[in-house]
Amino acid sequence: MRRRVLFLTAAATFAIAGPALGRAARRLPDPPGARRLTLRHAANGATFSGIYHNGREADPVALAELSEVLADTRTGKVRSFDLNAVDIVWDMGRRQRFAELVVLSGYRTPETNRAVHGAGDSQHLRAAAMDLMIPAAKFEAFATTAVKFARGGVGLYPDQGFIHLDSGPARQWGGDGRAVMARAAPQAPRKSAAEMRIDQMAEAWAATRRR
Repeated sequence: MRRRVLFLTAAATFAIAGPALGRAARRLPDPPGARRLTLRHAANGATFSGIYHNGREADPVALAELSEVLADTRTGKVRSFDLNAVDIVWDMGRRQRFAELVVLSGYRTPETNRAVHGAGDSQHLRAAAMDLMIPAAKFEAFATTAVKFARGGVGLYPDQGFIHLDSGPARQWGGDGRAVMARAAPQAPRKSAAEMRIDQMAEAWAATRRR
């Protein structure tokens, strides 16, 4: 499951072949466009570290490994994880320069979702959402970038120390999200009455989907 070479095997090979092999064994730069992701699930310690997309197409083996790491932690049930959600998390990690992202929740079965009082239509149910632990010192910067990114759902939980990201409709909720949104777009253009009515309809729809 975990994309890494066993340390003992590598050490033994190095001891036999000498320093020259050690220099050759260093990880080569990723090919242009490659998407590398390092994740750790806080609940069970499962990890993934590797390239899941080569810039042209996703690696099905890597995605299968990712789906195992992001499986429901109560039952172990695996569901193929949504590539768009993975891309959003990868892009946020890249923008915020996180060497490793710690996941609190990935895929949830309906039973697990009820146990944690998740929304009935939670994106976790379709393996399209991750809750990420974010250190307090980086929380505001991560939240502001995620809101500006506007590429799916963003749930802010500063008191609990995590941010929800999903590949569903663009929306944002929780915490001090209104303040973050205001800082992210301080000079929004004035909208027409028709646009304001559309926004009100969209907000009413989004409110039914919030967790």
